Amino acid sequence: MANGDTVERILRAATILFAERGFAETSLRTITGMADVNLAAVNYHFGTKKSLIQAVFSQFLSPFCRELERRLNDMESSLSPGQVPGAERLLRILIDSLTESVHSINEKPQRFMRLLGLAYTQSQQHLRTYLSHTYGSTYNRYIGWLKRTQPGLDPIVFYWRLNFILGASIFTLGSFESIQAILREDHQEETDMRQALVYLVDALTGLLNSPTSEKTIA
Repeated sequence: MANGDTVERILRAATILFAERGFAETSLRTITGMADVNLAAVNYHFGTKKSLIQAVFSQFLSPFCRELERRLNDMESSLSPGQVPGAERLLRILIDSLTESVHSINEKPQRFMRLLGLAYTQSQQHLRTYLSHTYGSTYNRYIGWLKRTQPGLDPIVFYWRLNFILGASIFTLGSFESIQAILREDHQEETDMRQALVYLVDALTGLLNSPTSEKTIA
């Protein structure tokens, strides 16, 4: 078995199992069983389970960041000096970059969003540190543009809205098949992924652009 094929088998098995079961619940032996390789192969190519988790994310995020950077370059070249794009355009760039990049590696957004949700809900500080170090410049560039669409928004409110956007995206895409099945059962209707993404961008734009409130919950 060629080294490249071995790495691909391990990554594929780890991606599927981590997304389905979580990081802590998935052992290296379970991964090697699905990949049909021995434990020494995982140790040789990845070293540790933490490094394997990071590699799983890199296979998604490296093409995603390249595509996002490309689209941001195109956007910037189309703007007049001092012009700020609308939030909808930026959110569309983000979603389109996601769908294009996962397609390029023969994946679907659903699996990546499940993994991303696990990175936040399970104790994976090493992963968040790694992602910040490796992909932080692209993140900061994008968020910088998004902040410019909301010049009067309090930074804490902006922070929370970013998390609401992330949460809505993770739930919608990570649970897409289940949501689609409920729609089919309750309303006898079908919505494909492409149309659902249009609805998602509309909703996220409204969330980001919504007026602030001074109300507090008692």
